Amino acid sequence: MSTRYESAKEIYASFGVDTEKAMETLKNVAIAMHCWQGDDVIGFDHDGPLTGGIQTTGNYPGKATTPEQLMSDMEKAMSLIPGKKKLNVHACYAIFEKGEFCDRDKLEPKHFKKWVDLAKKYGMGIDFNPTFFSHPKIKDGLSLSSPDKATRDFWIEHGKACIRISEYFAKETGFPCVMNIWTGDGFKDIPADRMGPRMRYKESIEAILAEPFDKNLVKPCVESKVFGIGVESYTTGSAEFSLTFAATHDGCLPLMDNGHYHPTEVVSDKIPALLTFFPEVALHVTRGVRWDSDHVLILDDETKEIAKEIVRCDALDRVYIALDYFDASINRIAAWVVGMRSMQKALLSALCTPNAALKALQDENKLTELLVMQEEVKTLPFGDIWAEYCERCGVSSDKAWYDEVVKYENEVLLKR
Repeated sequence: MSTRYESAKEIYASFGVDTEKAMETLKNVAIAMHCWQGDDVIGFDHDGPLTGGIQTTGNYPGKATTPEQLMSDMEKAMSLIPGKKKLNVHACYAIFEKGEFCDRDKLEPKHFKKWVDLAKKYGMGIDFNPTFFSHPKIKDGLSLSSPDKATRDFWIEHGKACIRISEYFAKETGFPCVMNIWTGDGFKDIPADRMGPRMRYKESIEAILAEPFDKNLVKPCVESKVFGIGVESYTTGSAEFSLTFAATHDGCLPLMDNGHYHPTEVVSDKIPALLTFFPEVALHVTRGVRWDSDHVLILDDETKEIAKEIVRCDALDRVYIALDYFDASINRIAAWVVGMRSMQKALLSALCTPNAALKALQDENKLTELLVMQEEVKTLPFGDIWAEYCERCGVSSDKAWYDEVVKYENEVLLKR
């Protein structure tokens, strides 16, 4: 235990904060690390481009192109990240034996056994996402909301298969599986019918959720979006649609991606609103720049505010946290590490905030003192608490971790 930590611990204690308790609490908070950062959201079940309202930019060398490469890269990243993790996998990352292939509507648990093996190796759970994009059976840009019944039926069967796979993940790992439904369905220009696609989308999701599953093991979610590339004028799964669907369907959670709202909206403010009504909610934490650009998560103001709301709502056990971004312009392993560590820093900072004392000032209408104290805590020696936490978790607290990334890049990535 360093002298600097001892000093910082005493300073925080003078504000009523127990830094030991904060670090122990964070050690048990699992953050889901998304596999698709490692290969630019391509997956293993097709050779085509990324399509469906999303796009990855950049051509940094060393992209993973096989399951072995992707898992190796993820393991390297995890070795540099403190704390508890989960895997987050998209359905397009199914792993087939040599000579084997099945389409997405026929996917089975066996196609994800290697992901389960990886999760068990590290004692982690797995979250899952049906992949409603980058596929020839996306008809005219639509999947679950298509007017073509055969198209809808195909994607409904895909969703049902993913329910079964999610339950398999939960049973094998011992942790609930958050299964997130998101599509890029929408229109580039002004539609003539806004309600019809949403009615079909509603019925399709209901058909997926009719697949039997244990609600203690599988946590289905619906995720909204404002717009995407090629669907600038209308998105079927809008915020109002997705939130209302979750609110009116037992066992379905709302999932908020903080890049999927208008620029002046913030998810941090929405968290306590939803927790007032939902027993659990899910998050995809990212960094949108002007729109849902999925930049690597950093310790910016909104990330801090998201963490603050989770902690001061006493909702660490009610909010499922996952990251979701994909940057191909920089080292992909560093992108994982920066994002995961930033989310953990935000949570630790929130846990080291005298939330009860600040709340009391608000309730007593001591708003001047509240403002003063909110500003005072911003300059507390948080860096020393973070350094101690990393040391206890056996990882570097400073940029020395980047030396490991550079070494791995030179020895592995650049040789692919």
